[in-house]
Amino acid sequence: MSPAITQELFTAYVQGTASAADAATVRAWLAQPANQLLAQYWMSQHWEELDAQPTALADEPNFEALLGQVHGRLGLGQSRRLPVAAPAWRRWAAAAAVAGTVLGGGSWWLYNQRPAAAPAQQIATAYGQTRTVQLPDGSSVVLNGHSTLRYPATWAAGKPREVWLDGEAYFSVQHQADNQRFLVHTTAGFKVEVLGTKFTVSRRRDQGRVVLLSGKVRVHFDNRQQPDVILKPGELVETREVQPAQPVVTAYRAVHTAPYASWKDAQLVLDETSIAELATRLQDTYGLEVVVATPELNQRRVTGTVPVRDLTVLLQSLEEIFHLQATRQGNRLTLTEQAK
Repeated sequence: MSPAITQELFTAYVQGTASAADAATVRAWLAQPANQLLAQYWMSQHWEELDAQPTALADEPNFEALLGQVHGRLGLGQSRRLPVAAPAWRRWAAAAAVAGTVLGGGSWWLYNQRPAAAPAQQIATAYGQTRTVQLPDGSSVVLNGHSTLRYPATWAAGKPREVWLDGEAYFSVQHQADNQRFLVHTTAGFKVEVLGTKFTVSRRRDQGRVVLLSGKVRVHFDNRQQPDVILKPGELVETREVQPAQPVVTAYRAVHTAPYASWKDAQLVLDETSIAELATRLQDTYGLEVVVATPELNQRRVTGTVPVRDLTVLLQSLEEIFHLQATRQGNRLTLTEQAK
C-alpha cells in the first residue's frame, strides 16, 4: 500500500532524502490537480523555514536557467521546456517529477510567485458541510461542502490580503481605509482581486467560476494571453482548463445570482438547470456517485428551490418537486424517471 502523503514526506522529497519508492509516490501525488493547492502551501512553508535559517538564502535564481541545467543532466532537448505562462509552483512540480530531486533544497520554486505570507490557518469542510470563517480583517467566508480555505493569521500593513481556495466559497469582503487589496488564489489558473464586495468563487474539476453579487472584482489569469475580466454585479465568468494552468473563458454573461450563492443559506436554487448539471453538483458537494439511468433525463431542465441542509430531505424534495426517482445505495445515487 502506498504511504499517505504527509507534509513530512513531502519535505523529505523536496530535500532529496526520501526513498526512491516514496519519491515516486510523491511525484504521482503532485501530478493530481486536486493536490496542487496543498503542495503550494507546503512549499511556501518550506521557503519560510529556509529563509529563517542563519545562513541567508541567495536571491531566488532564474528558473529557466535551472530547468535548463536539469534538462542538460538528463539529456533532454529544449523542446521539453515548460511554457513561461505556467505558474511557478507547477513548473517546479514538473521539473521535480522529471529530475527526481529539487535543486538547492527547493528554494527557487517560487522565484516569481512567492506569497506575501505563508497561509498559517487552514479550514476544510466535509462533503455536505458548510462552514462560516471570520477572517482577520472582519471579512467573512462561507465554505461549501468539500472545500478548503487557507490564509495567514495576520496580514502585514501595505501588503495584499491573500487567501487560497480549493472548492467553492462565498466571500463578503470588508473594504479597508487604505484600499488594501484582497486576493483569492485558486488552482483554476486565475485569481480574483477585490476591494470590498460580495461574490462566489468555485473551482471544481477542470472548471472555474466567479459570480459577482455586489461591488466590483477583477479576474486575473495566469495565462497572460487571456485578458483580465472586470465583473459588474450580476455577472458571471466561467473557465475550463484546456491544459494545466491554461484556462479558456467559456462564459461571460449576466445571470440570476441566486442559484450560485443560495447554498450558503442551506438552499439549492435551480433556474432552468439541467439534470446533468444537478448530478454534477451533487457529486461535488456531497461526494456521491450519481448515475442518471434514463439518458433523456440529462436534458431535462428544472426550476425550483429545495433545502440542502439534510441530504435525505434534499433527495425527497427532488423526487416530489421534479418527479424523479432517487435511489440511494451507500454512496451511489441513481436518478430515474418517476413511474407514472
